[in-house]
Amino acid sequence: MTPGSGEQSETSAAHAPLTGLTVVEIGHSVAAPFAGQVLADLGARVLKVENPHRGDDARGWGPPFWQGMATVFQSVNRNKGSSAVDLKNPQERGKLADFIVVEADIVLQNMRAGLLASLDLDAASLRARNPRLIYCNLSAFGAKGPLAGRPGYDPLMQAFGGIMSVTGNEGEPPVRVGVSIVDQGAGMWAVIGILAALQRRNATGEGCEVDTSLYETALSWIGAASAGYQATGRTPPRRGSENPSLVPYKVFNASDGDLVIAAGNDNLFRKLAHALGRPDWMEDERFATNPARVVNRVVVNEAVQAMVGTRTRAELCALLDEVDVPVAPLQSVDQVLAHPQTQALDMFQQAPDADMRLMGSPLSFDGRRPEFKSRPPELGSHTEAILGVKPPPPSDE
Repeated sequence: MTPGSGEQSETSAAHAPLTGLTVVEIGHSVAAPFAGQVLADLGARVLKVENPHRGDDARGWGPPFWQGMATVFQSVNRNKGSSAVDLKNPQERGKLADFIVVEADIVLQNMRAGLLASLDLDAASLRARNPRLIYCNLSAFGAKGPLAGRPGYDPLMQAFGGIMSVTGNEGEPPVRVGVSIVDQGAGMWAVIGILAALQRRNATGEGCEVDTSLYETALSWIGAASAGYQATGRTPPRRGSENPSLVPYKVFNASDGDLVIAAGNDNLFRKLAHALGRPDWMEDERFATNPARVVNRVVVNEAVQAMVGTRTRAELCALLDEVDVPVAPLQSVDQVLAHPQTQALDMFQQAPDADMRLMGSPLSFDGRRPEFKSRPPELGSHTEAILGVKPPPPSDE
């Protein structure tokens, strides 16, 4: 099977619901490529358009590198083809536009604001030629407003969008969420918008233009915090691993490491108290209800910590699992990958065409996870699909 071609057996196609759709991804970095990878995992033929000289910037975002590409690039570009197209070349640009109009169902882009419009590759230009086209813009700050034309990356949006203001410990330096939560979240919103647009196209025959952005995604993540501010007039503080509305609901320190205990309601706290040998807590009005525990969170957390700190993580997990109190040890990445639950889910998938394993799609259809069909593409490996000619080898420019 040709990588990114979307060709599948009848059996596998049943578990790849977007089979038959063609996506042109004019994207770079993480957000749009992640969205393109989701669509590819779901069966769409995805052709990634890249600069013929350097490709997607993320190809060089290392170390670490693995099999010639940065691991960041590999983690968001499997199951695609790569087409090296010089957007400054009118002939190549024209062939790309013709390919989109004739063959594409979806365009997904996160290029610099205004660039594609200046090249007649924007939604208005292409949908005028093919009204069935679904065109998704994934920008930094959104389609309108005073910052609409500015670029942006994940950490900027975690800062500007308020996420860093509620992440980490109060009084300590700001902390970025350790994964690209805004980039990948925006990619997910792009996919959600595209799927909704496909449903509408199935009903009406018309495509549409879909807009989402990193900033809107960051704003969506602080929805609960913003509601709390509206209700109280108080800016939410940083609470480390805690939940502002539930106690105890945080990391505690066992005698041999960290674990999270999440007693999310009064019944669970009652079970926790009995399991830890402190049924008397339920007779203390500071402990009796969740609102009371939130007000007295320091006292409650210190009391729980005093009991937790005398036991190992294994002892605590066994003790609390027995009474169905949610508990989990803090695991490192290597421990996560080795855990039997991770292995049982087959989330860590082997590429069929390379000695490479990557985290798969967190979806299954009739019990079957979308396949890892092909490794992330070499730059320009599928240029012929768009330009009709095999490209020259990339230069060092």
